[in-house]
Amino acid sequence: MENMKEDFDSLVAKSPLSDDVNRRGFLKTALGTGFAAAVLPVCAQTMIRTDTNGLTADTIHIKVNGQDVPVYRAQPQGKKNLPVILVISEIFGVHEHIADVARRFAKQGYMALAPDLFVRQGDPTKYNSIAELQKELISKVPDAQVMSDLDAVVAWAAANGGHTNRLGITGFCWGGRITWLYAAHNPKVKAGVAWYGRLVGNKTALQPTYPVDIAADLKTPVLGLYGGQDSGIPVSTVAEMQAALKRGNSHSEFVVFKNAGHAFHADYRPSYNEADAKAGWQRCLGWFKTHGV
Repeated sequence: MENMKEDFDSLVAKSPLSDDVNRRGFLKTALGTGFAAAVLPVCAQTMIRTDTNGLTADTIHIKVNGQDVPVYRAQPQGKKNLPVILVISEIFGVHEHIADVARRFAKQGYMALAPDLFVRQGDPTKYNSIAELQKELISKVPDAQVMSDLDAVVAWAAANGGHTNRLGITGFCWGGRITWLYAAHNPKVKAGVAWYGRLVGNKTALQPTYPVDIAADLKTPVLGLYGGQDSGIPVSTVAEMQAALKRGNSHSEFVVFKNAGHAFHADYRPSYNEADAKAGWQRCLGWFKTHGV
């Protein structure tokens, strides 16, 4: 971890920062408030920055069963009746990359909402390793709580200028699994795009279901974007999911990028694969348009 920190310090030192941006400001901009140290070093030179020109971009708070749930919101300024995209984060929370993805959708004419689904269990920034983060925080987040929070976000959207008959969901890694599950949970979802979300796994009382379990009953079309070199989510599990989907009629599809590993869309991480990330993004936008989102 110390070597990772030194590598990042070196990156900061070499980065072309203006005089009025100090190291602290750079860290906040580059990493956001939900970035875990475990994924350093960051490929700062490849980071995409989407501006807020013409957008309303801020953090709102939605009350769910007495809990304030922060939600990063980005949408075209002054517009109503907007199609809605839920943006579901990785285990690192709603950091700057996730906010940027929301702004990218907003630039396409969507109301994009990225909720902090870990707010009750803790702060992902407080953990020094992925293993610790998984054990101490992520494993304690109930799927039922996540579904309830997302239902509340959709209700907020409907009451605040969102056209929730044109509702889509997309998510990354942890959020990819949630994308599959929420598409099955909420019949209002018109389409989903799951980026390298786990399809099979060890079930627990709090997380009793995986996408393969709901595949046969899934009605919503979901596009799965996966990496052929992903050691954590092997292609064999994609094949298992495809077989399960054939027993239903969701018209879901997969694209496996043969040269990509896990988190190939994450332009703030060394795993970023620019060509496949851009291709996946275009497929994502096309999937939503095709399915009426």
